[in-house]
Amino acid sequence: MAEPIEWLADGAPYNPRFGDRYRSEAALAQARGVFLHGCGLPQAWAGQPHWTILETGFGLGLNFLVAWAAWRADPQRPARLHFVSVEAYPASAEDLRRSTQAFPELQPLADELAAQCWGLRPGVHRLRLDRGRVLLTLAIGEAQPMLRELVCQADAVFLDGFSPARNPDIWSLDTLKAVSRCCRTGTRLATWTIARAVRDNLAPCGFTVQRVAGVPPKRDRLEATYAPAWTPRLRQQPWQDDGPPAQPGHCTVLGAGLAGACVARQLAERGWQVLVLDAGAAPAAGASGLPAGLFSPHDAASDTLPTQLSRAGARCTAQLLQALLRAGEDYALTGVLERRLRGAHPLATPGDAFSAAADAEQLRAAGLPADTPAQWHALAGWVRPARLVEALLAHPAIRFQGGCRTTRVQATPQGWSLRDADDRELHAAPLLVVTAGIGSAALLQMQGLQNVRGQVSLGPCPPTLPVPATPVNGHGHFIPGVPGAQGPVWISGSSFERGDTATDLREAEQRYNLERLQVLLPATGQAIAQGPAPAGWAGVRCASPDRLPLAGPWAAGLWVLTALGARGLTLAPLAAELIAARLHGEPLPLPARLVAALDPRRLRPAA
Repeated sequence: MAEPIEWLADGAPYNPRFGDRYRSEAALAQARGVFLHGCGLPQAWAGQPHWTILETGFGLGLNFLVAWAAWRADPQRPARLHFVSVEAYPASAEDLRRSTQAFPELQPLADELAAQCWGLRPGVHRLRLDRGRVLLTLAIGEAQPMLRELVCQADAVFLDGFSPARNPDIWSLDTLKAVSRCCRTGTRLATWTIARAVRDNLAPCGFTVQRVAGVPPKRDRLEATYAPAWTPRLRQQPWQDDGPPAQPGHCTVLGAGLAGACVARQLAERGWQVLVLDAGAAPAAGASGLPAGLFSPHDAASDTLPTQLSRAGARCTAQLLQALLRAGEDYALTGVLERRLRGAHPLATPGDAFSAAADAEQLRAAGLPADTPAQWHALAGWVRPARLVEALLAHPAIRFQGGCRTTRVQATPQGWSLRDADDRELHAAPLLVVTAGIGSAALLQMQGLQNVRGQVSLGPCPPTLPVPATPVNGHGHFIPGVPGAQGPVWISGSSFERGDTATDLREAEQRYNLERLQVLLPATGQAIAQGPAPAGWAGVRCASPDRLPLAGPWAAGLWVLTALGARGLTLAPLAAELIAARLHGEPLPLPARLVAALDPRRLRPAA
């Protein structure tokens, strides 16, 4: 639930929880003078590939909007602006818009931001703005634990929040220690307060502090620089082995499915010249050739790592589809109804932007009784994977080469050599990202990866066929109304055959799909069973033992993205962004626990 805000007679927003205003009378001047100027901006970011600002109190987003506007106005701006902010009690999008009405020059930016300020459950959320060039990472929760969950190295820190007298925790020594862990030597910090406790707490955290002239009506403010006289001791984490941030050059992606295309696009947008290799003659020749598939968050009574990952993935995928594809032709953000069968009860989260108990109208539109246990996932829909792969690879810095049957990769002094079955070198790469699905196991000598064959059924959607208004899943899935050459088609499945790598069509699996469909959607399933035999499509997916993807480094200059299982459309864009961010030393789009859980080195053979 959004934080309740009161609006005072002078139009200022007021927080009853802390008994304090969100901003001073000179709010815009303070944002620019205290925070931007206090951190040497915009001059300090000139010519940098990316710049990261860390803030300790997002509030109504004014500091972010001012930094974003300054970035847009600066011809010397970095290619990518990261703004990372913690906030325990996020305001509503409506209040954010209302707050910005006092600053008309910021209103267009506020409208774009407000359109994405939904579903802000406790946790880490990545919002992609300004065509993906401005990345806002919101850590929702109390400052200390959320700062520990962030993986970022700040170039500048905006120390903000309600006054130390009203909200002492956000200015405490423990909070400032957590801030310092996100800093590098030379990181500049700025704040409007000169409270003695804040000054005393900054020094033992490694900051040199100076008191400078303030922005009226305040007489003074603080500026500080992170310059510890000691070597900070940090807990060892997987990403600390990633090495220094990579400098763009030439790189190779092995695999031209959805995972490979997502990685290639992320790297190309950061200045790399990317060669994408695949054994097939064209991209999306494997599992990504699926006629259409679902992307959707997953919810559970306990908020597990997979559910958190799926919500972050669904947000990322939806934003990518809206940026690259044609709605209604290549994808549709329809929402997805998930039936809870076998006596399971839906997770009741009324009003949640990601998932909520399905209401009577949503069930009726699916042709189901009003008392059917079901969950409604609003941020979900269908997409044609091959169309997405094509759009991702359509970048001037990406080149595709098919017919490359790599059977082994070998480390060399210059990087990596890709070799065929006769041990001939096919290609050499200083940086290699392997996205070869189940083939990644043999190439990298991974243990535990599983191949899972899946077959879907499909057929035409005549007007007389009783189909739901939106996709339904929960016992298999059913996607209605996907545009086809001869009219709309339905798609249903999928079978799961572990250890099977064949892609032939099988009558037994067609029967299996139709039998499950009659349980999921009885009227639809019975009507299809009585009609002509459906067509089919089969492919092979790759899964890990813990059902989490592998996304990260495997060896020096060798990275991997695989094991997306049945959730590739939901997770591939996010996992590719994670790899690109780790490679370049940018703030990561996921909390530390999830980054560690996805690290592929968990499958290394035991020494």
